Amino acid sequence: MSALAGHPLLDHPVIPLATVRAEEHIDAIGDGLVAAGLPVVEVALRGPHGLLAIRRLAARGDLRVGAGTVLTTRQAAEAMDAGAGFIVAPGLDAEVVERVTAAGHPVIPGVLTPTEVVAAARLGLTHLKLFPASAVDARLMLGAYADVFPNTRFMPSSGVNQHNVGEFSCLPSVFAVSGSWITASAPAGAAAVAEAARAAVTACRAVGLPR
Repeated sequence: MSALAGHPLLDHPVIPLATVRAEEHIDAIGDGLVAAGLPVVEVALRGPHGLLAIRRLAARGDLRVGAGTVLTTRQAAEAMDAGAGFIVAPGLDAEVVERVTAAGHPVIPGVLTPTEVVAAARLGLTHLKLFPASAVDARLMLGAYADVFPNTRFMPSSGVNQHNVGEFSCLPSVFAVSGSWITASAPAGAAAVAEAARAAVTACRAVGLPR
């Protein structure tokens, strides 16, 4: 299995999550993120336009596009066929991990417990999604995990927003943060997405992320 270490995806302190509710939001998301200097997006498959958004955004050529909320190997295959260059999952499924890594793409599965972190390490993974971060005291948990799992880095997701992004970004065990607040501005247009993206990146970089 391949790890994420050294991958260009790690150049981004924030990986915006997009649940695309309307087709007209797709271009606003892409244009806004690129304008803000944050050319990366995780498109959730739970949205009605997930695969369409992946295809359209990946076809631009100026965005690193991934698929999120991937639950099965079939979804992973469909997303990669649509142009997804990385896969994010809410849970740890060895078959999904194996399918994605065999295709040569990074995969960031979700974990919450120490048992899941150990299982992910056995699959060769060093970068994991902490989900749902809002269900626990994620900052205390990540602090404890930094001591127990020094070779593992986490991307907290769920409950992360502009108000607390700096609190997560400053933790040494965090390699990026994930959230939907940036792309939620899409109904207001590309400029609104860009403004939210710039604010998020500024907050992360102020505390040294990416590191």
